[in-house]
Amino acid sequence: MTSHHREGIRTARSLVVKVGTTALTTSSGLFDASRLAELADAIEKRMKAGSDVVIVSSGAIAAGIEPLGLSRRPNDLATKQAAASVGQVALVNAWSAAFGRYGRTVGQVLLSAHDISMRVQHTNAQRTLDRLRALHAVAIVNENDTVATNEIRFGDNDRLSALVAHLVGADALLLLSDIDGLYESDPRKAAAPTRYIAEVSGPGDLDGVTAGRSSHLGTGGMASKVSSALLAADAGVPVLLAAAADVSTALTDASVGTVFAARPRRMSARRFWVRYAAESAGTLTLDAGAVRAVVRQRRSLLPAGITGVSGRFFGGDVVELCGPDANVVARGVVAYDATELATMIGRSTSELPGELRRPAVHADDLVAVEAP
Repeated sequence: MTSHHREGIRTARSLVVKVGTTALTTSSGLFDASRLAELADAIEKRMKAGSDVVIVSSGAIAAGIEPLGLSRRPNDLATKQAAASVGQVALVNAWSAAFGRYGRTVGQVLLSAHDISMRVQHTNAQRTLDRLRALHAVAIVNENDTVATNEIRFGDNDRLSALVAHLVGADALLLLSDIDGLYESDPRKAAAPTRYIAEVSGPGDLDGVTAGRSSHLGTGGMASKVSSALLAADAGVPVLLAAAADVSTALTDASVGTVFAARPRRMSARRFWVRYAAESAGTLTLDAGAVRAVVRQRRSLLPAGITGVSGRFFGGDVVELCGPDANVVARGVVAYDATELATMIGRSTSELPGELRRPAVHADDLVAVEAP
């Protein structure tokens, strides 16, 4: 099965490969280093062919179960974090041993959602990953499970891989799953055969699709993978969702799995950060006219169009912009502190002192989150 989208993945010079927990564990949930070694073999072949590869690897909690004498994956947060702290050592050592067979050095990069959301940490992570690649080391990225509770609760390594793909300027993202692609519903649970979806050109192709939320081994599920694939594709990175068992074919000719087509133009690093990575520090409520100006005309937001301010934010923070119906229509970098902006809402520029005549959010710092 070939298309120009698959060709783009096949010929990508730089890739991010996300490896889920189910790809690294037995059916009973125990970490299996031999499975990891098989994945490393396929990735090594792709690297020898000339591609740079960054790996986002789950599995730390699973890798900590046996060393701690646990009988199964823990449910409480403290034990999950303890298992992650032990398992992360085993996980990175397994990757190091697997690539050591090829004379490659492995570097561990632990990130939290906070690291990605803060602009300085975001840039530092980008520089670290770029430098590791320049030094020919294989970067193994994982959520910092011991402190990042969001990953443990919501299974966000899929989302992390999409953020990392844009962070390093990857040409493609490969999401390895325990299913061979996207189906209209879970083929393991469907009473009758379910439709296989080979290509997703946009969110409209997912009408009628029901994606599962999680597995008993990992914390992510198909819904997380689809959401992350759409995020990466919207930022300009094509995505291939395939089974870990098909990794060799996926990395050779990309003829397996479901491909998510990328938008024609890659989103700038700053706009991507504003839309997807940055934490929102507050909310501005807009009147209908301001919503039209921001979303449809891509104009700056002026204080006159603001009807409400909430949250404690400062100039330079990212805020969400909501319409009269409270739905988020855009995100942007606000120019004023919350207390200052609260005194300006509803006032025209001519009514304000000279130092307060800048837009509340400049068009260059605005990213709409709904289609115009």
